Amino acid sequence: MALDKKTLEELKQKLLARKQKLEKGLEAIGEETERPGDYETRYNEIGTDKDENASEVEEYVDNLALEGNLEKQLADINRALEKMKNGTYGICEKCGGEINIERLKIHPSAKKCMKCNK
Repeated sequence: MALDKKTLEELKQKLLARKQKLEKGLEAIGEETERPGDYETRYNEIGTDKDENASEVEEYVDNLALEGNLEKQLADINRALEKMKNGTYGICEKCGGEINIERLKIHPSAKKCMKCNK
């Protein structure tokens, strides 16, 4: 079952909208590096006393974890968009079978079919 053009375009628009949100989230906590899709978490200096320093470190650690998560999601979306370009979108990376359309509608950057995702 190949994806029809209309469905493929709908999924592409979902991916692009999600990509834009992820990039905005990453820009809020860091700076983009020279590598596309790679960000460096910003360290915000709040003040100089111990409580302020502790808050700075806590915020940085939280943002660092968030950055890693958002970058992974962005990479998955970019990979899915690339697959759309080369005609391999919707194909399971593990078994080579088709990924169910309902799965793609819910999770457009899915890399594996439900059977292989377990």
